[in-house]
Amino acid sequence: MVDDGEIEEVQIFHDAIREHIISLLLFILLYVSSYGLILKFKKKLDSDECTGEDDAFAYRIALWMCTFTLSVSAGSVLLLPISIISNEVLLHNPNSYYVKWLNSSLIHGLWNQVFFFSNVALFILMPFAYFFTESEGFSGSKKGILARVYETAVILTILAAIVFGLSWVALAFFDDDRQSKQTLFDLWYTYLPFLYSCVSFLGVLVLLLCTPLGFGRMFTVMGQLVVKPKFLRDMEMEYQVMDLSEQNMLRKLKHISYSNGSTSGISGIPSDPDYVQEKLEELQQDKKELEKRMRVSRFRRNLGYPLVMLILLGLTVFGVLMVTQNMFQLLVGIKALPVGAKETVLGITSLSALGSIGAGLEIVLILYLMSASVVGFYSLPFFCQIRPKEHDTSMLKIIGNCVVLLILSSALPVLSRTLGITNFDLIGDFGSMDWLGNFYIIFTYNVIFTVATGLCLVNKVTDTVRREIFSRLSSVFSYGRPRASSLNGDLLHD
Repeated sequence: MVDDGEIEEVQIFHDAIREHIISLLLFILLYVSSYGLILKFKKKLDSDECTGEDDAFAYRIALWMCTFTLSVSAGSVLLLPISIISNEVLLHNPNSYYVKWLNSSLIHGLWNQVFFFSNVALFILMPFAYFFTESEGFSGSKKGILARVYETAVILTILAAIVFGLSWVALAFFDDDRQSKQTLFDLWYTYLPFLYSCVSFLGVLVLLLCTPLGFGRMFTVMGQLVVKPKFLRDMEMEYQVMDLSEQNMLRKLKHISYSNGSTSGISGIPSDPDYVQEKLEELQQDKKELEKRMRVSRFRRNLGYPLVMLILLGLTVFGVLMVTQNMFQLLVGIKALPVGAKETVLGITSLSALGSIGAGLEIVLILYLMSASVVGFYSLPFFCQIRPKEHDTSMLKIIGNCVVLLILSSALPVLSRTLGITNFDLIGDFGSMDWLGNFYIIFTYNVIFTVATGLCLVNKVTDTVRREIFSRLSSVFSYGRPRASSLNGDLLHD
């Protein structure tokens, strides 16, 4: 007969296989999505970048590594939302047969895998991808893939020795412990987590700079995507004016071509055909935009933009209030610091005081934080140069963007827990960072984040309201007046 111990071992083995299969399916989904996203922005190789089969192979390997890194970044972003959703599902369906696979062991495994692969991508894959695409082999050696691999391996070895040496000095300096100074070869369990902790701290500092800026920038970005309402505009009349202006510009261009640049007999016609052609193209582009605006329903045209702006404003204010509440709870000692989190068991209680509604708001706010941080990062003066462009991004910029997204996404769980956006304890080595136990760092971070977000929000909202009031007053006083300049070929702007 089979005893209970063997049955339990078989059950544990089956659970482990199931968890690995689920993790593999999630990774395949993220990898395929990341590959399609990179191909959307990647520039096709030309003769200047790709001079042979070796370069093509090197770029292909770098593309695979960048896809892996981007999929890990997406997994880091989805860690907290998946964990919160899993907790709420298990809380409302504790005995359901269909959600038995969704347990604490699976969530813990996902957190540990994301932490492990983040280290691998950040410290191994991305440096290898960069040096492998830039290497040509040492001088005097036979050209080929092996020569490039050998040069890349040598450079990475030297770089790893320098980085780990500096980390050993830094760890011995900050942690004045005799035992820590004697663990020079304990790379995996001591120095690599320490390096990742430093990188996460750097990512949290970058998020502190980018996220408040992104909150203000999100209003502009969404305003470009949503049709703005113009309550006092007669679009049909504007379309007729643009149509007449287009015909007028076409007649001018035709006259210039027939008269070989001479404009005698017709006043107001510029002699430069390139200038007229440029104005005509701009006018046709504005006409297409107006046609697109006219096809939008009246409800969406008049209420879509205010609703989107109100949602963004509500999310930003809600986030500031949550951070303020977390700041006062830390100050009075109600909430503990996020370091050294205990083992989390899912399905016991809701993570939010508002129940499932509050958990849903936390998920939306976490994703909003990540979106705002990315928008704010690419809005900075220097880093806007590496912003990816559709079908016009070199492999070097793709590698840089993947590294940036990996750092920001790896710091997102730490940021959310530090600001009190969620009460979900950090699982695995995410909660083992020493600086998370420093009250002054955590409290100062909350204060700076609240003040910076408030200033950016007030400045953006007041500036937007001021411009909208001025625009409305200008429209009221100028409504019904003819726009003679439009008939002469000038453009109509919003």
